[in-house]
Amino acid sequence: MENKAIFPRESPPVLGWWASISWLAFGIGCFHLAYASTRHPAAGLAIIGYAFGLVRLAHQPTIRRAFYFGLAAGLLGYGPQLWFFTRIFSAAAVVLWLVLAFWVAVFAATACGCLRRWGWPWSIWLIPVLWTGIEYFRSEVYYLKFSWLNLGYALPQGCGGLGMYGLGFFAFVVAAALCYRRCIPWVWTVPAMAAMAAVAIWLFVTGIVPMAKSSDTVSVVGVQMEFPPENALPRMLDRALAHNPGAQIFVLSEYTLNGPVPVALKNWCQKHDRFLVVGGEAPAGTNNYYNTAFVVGTNGEVVFQQDKCVPIQFFSDGLPAPAQSVWNSPWGKIGLCICYDLSYRRVTDELIHQGARMLIVPTMDLEDWGVHQHELHTRVAPVRAAEYGVPIFRLASSGISQAVAGGGAVVAEAPMPGNGAMLAATLNLPPTGSLPIDRFLAPLCAVLTAAILLLLLVPQGFSAWRGKSAGLP
Repeated sequence: MENKAIFPRESPPVLGWWASISWLAFGIGCFHLAYASTRHPAAGLAIIGYAFGLVRLAHQPTIRRAFYFGLAAGLLGYGPQLWFFTRIFSAAAVVLWLVLAFWVAVFAATACGCLRRWGWPWSIWLIPVLWTGIEYFRSEVYYLKFSWLNLGYALPQGCGGLGMYGLGFFAFVVAAALCYRRCIPWVWTVPAMAAMAAVAIWLFVTGIVPMAKSSDTVSVVGVQMEFPPENALPRMLDRALAHNPGAQIFVLSEYTLNGPVPVALKNWCQKHDRFLVVGGEAPAGTNNYYNTAFVVGTNGEVVFQQDKCVPIQFFSDGLPAPAQSVWNSPWGKIGLCICYDLSYRRVTDELIHQGARMLIVPTMDLEDWGVHQHELHTRVAPVRAAEYGVPIFRLASSGISQAVAGGGAVVAEAPMPGNGAMLAATLNLPPTGSLPIDRFLAPLCAVLTAAILLLLLVPQGFSAWRGKSAGLP
């Protein structure tokens, strides 16, 4: 009886059609406001309204209806933001939007099932777990993984040591607490609100307080070029050196070369006593290759190379990297990842785990994909820099290239379109990076979500087992 008094098994009232449509419109409006512009980071706080709208949409009379409203929320959210898919995949873009929307639908349906099965109080704790587990799975685990438009990307400066998945977890904790505030016993309300206030203050402070500067610095410069002729590269590097005579590392984008590093670039590095990071192709047998970032040393030889870990699905993008390692540079360990590899935490976590003090990211973003695609891509590097506390130099073929400090602040940027534009920055290198706490939280939530789904899918078998365990007939 005491458990029932503290945690009454009470199902929430269901929403009618008009109320459901209203909450759908509210949530989608908040989602697009949060992703409206990287120039107004405060708008990212609207993502909590999106989380609140999704929690409210779970209050449907049936799991099926919750699934359909979740599917609508996913399509109306992801479709407009990823409209550039139509330039890349034509009509097949609709299928990819549906794939992404499916996971929002799974969340809404599962949350509805929890509410109907276990009532409000227990669902308050389950909803953040469900969202984080589903978001982590669709972003990092299965074949069509795609992490863009996660809740964490709406608030890049707020990630800090919490991590992008941890930030999504926190957003749904707040949303669930606000939604069910009247049914939470007061003995739980005060410590819960105190904990949320502490986390909010911590996120705010870590987002505005600059990181302590290190005495170790490196000067890096890159030149944006989309599929340049190979014989033009030494001339462009000469131009970059003339404008930045103190630069120590030069960077060219992914797929700058359609093969290994040519002799002309090796001679340039030896002549000018500079390091060069350049994207090209390392042969793999007679009919395939690895999408590779090469490091040419001051001796004119390739001193390090890293292949792309996660080639883009449906593209001719080479074979997956057989291994990851870091470049032992004169400035310490530097991690290299290529383009969309930066979007996957399981890739970048490994580089930080190996001791990387900085990440260099050669990237291919075609001009034809449009401005909004480039703007969405710019959300990734600040999040990673804030999560790990290390600087990131991301050089894109056609913009928007970024130099990001260890706290997540963008210190230099090159425009899109910007053929021939240069990006230069002197970046402070911390002694080492650190992994956010959601490195453990997110996989745990994925496992717990799978367990919750199994319990909801086999309710009769579970109920029978529970009855036998209790000695009931």
